[in-house]
Amino acid sequence: MIGIIGAMDIEIDGLKAKMIDAVTRTISGMEFTSGLLCGVRLVTAVCGIGKVFAAMCAQTMIMAYGPELIINTGVAGALRPELHVGDVAVASYAVEHDMDTTALGDEPGFINGLGVVRIPAGRKISDELRSAAAALGLNCIVGTVASGDSFVSTVETKTAIAEKFGAVACEMEGAAIGHVCFANGVPFGIVRAISDSLTDGSGMEYEQFKTLAADISNRIVTAVLLNYC
Repeated sequence: MIGIIGAMDIEIDGLKAKMIDAVTRTISGMEFTSGLLCGVRLVTAVCGIGKVFAAMCAQTMIMAYGPELIINTGVAGALRPELHVGDVAVASYAVEHDMDTTALGDEPGFINGLGVVRIPAGRKISDELRSAAAALGLNCIVGTVASGDSFVSTVETKTAIAEKFGAVACEMEGAAIGHVCFANGVPFGIVRAISDSLTDGSGMEYEQFKTLAADISNRIVTAVLLNYC
């Protein structure tokens, strides 16, 4: 079984609509829908926005369904000038950009307990997500995806995160899902379509393009699932 987690309904509804023999359960206040898609056993969930909801969802999914792999799909803001609305970021690593124990002598983003700053995504699924994006004719960058509990909208903050962590995109859930997966020994992948550019400082691009970006991510995930058939 493969798990798919998105923060918002628009990031998951397109996949759920195509599922066969779908069964929905509510656990920890979240809806988990399992069934078949492209001949693959799948469980999907909308976790809600932010790292705590994302971590709750990933841990619950692992305990209740035992997926061999979890993919986090959705939208993200660009941290690189070569990423534009509709382009794609695939994680090679995930970082929690708001994790800060530097006062104790740790480097920025260090996750005590895991002993890492950069949480490694599964190499195989990252390659498959990149290949699927390329096959769909999409501009895709593989790199570090940064997550934190704030909607990053200013160019100054985006630039600071990019410089500190070498990140290519930022969002609010992926690294928390990666954190839980890494702790449980479950491979994970993150694929995010860009909904707002590096230079947009208002959040208006996000509101205008989030549905388009979510659809792009769903197309990539579907293409990856087809390879499992």
